[in-house]
Amino acid sequence: MFGFFKKREDVFHKLIQQQASITYEGLRLLVKYLETQNGEIAEQLDFKEKEADEVRRILIDELNRTFVTPFDREDIFALSRSIDDVIDYADSTVSEMVVLKVQPTNYMLRIASLLKDAAFEIYQAVQRLEKNPTVATDHAQRAKTLENRVESVYREAIADLFRGPEDVHHIVEMLKLREVYRHLSNAADRGDEAANIIADIVVKKT
Repeated sequence: MFGFFKKREDVFHKLIQQQASITYEGLRLLVKYLETQNGEIAEQLDFKEKEADEVRRILIDELNRTFVTPFDREDIFALSRSIDDVIDYADSTVSEMVVLKVQPTNYMLRIASLLKDAAFEIYQAVQRLEKNPTVATDHAQRAKTLENRVESVYREAIADLFRGPEDVHHIVEMLKLREVYRHLSNAADRGDEAANIIADIVVKKT
């Protein structure tokens, strides 16, 4: 009986790890897109976002059918949602750029690179949650540090954006860029939320 419950608990660890892995892959694709503006990479990112959604659907289904979970059900749900939101915003960033015909900026690339590194730290954290919770906390803290750096670059980008609009065309471009920056900032917020949830889980486990 114990073995059965242990297997059920392992399902959630594996699904969360799978989500985090796909999200990291998605953020790598975001960086590549900003470097190349290759339409095929945009399609790959969109596919990864759908793949991540499917894993989350499976996790929620398992959550609804399982009584014993490795940590609080609310924490599993919230962590899964936050990780999923990160790749959602990565995908919507590219979608907005395509629709609005926005060219990548150095700020976007800097932010995306930081988001990619933070996604890797979240992935490492969820891998360590079960057996090395203290190490998981270390990775979560690194992710939070990276997310804070994102916000610094975001503020720098917005300040530069609003510096001396010259005409209507400039203002229109400014508004388009601000929309894209906002998607990237939202991705950072969700990553920070995921890191906080991981830290909370560790506190409850120890």
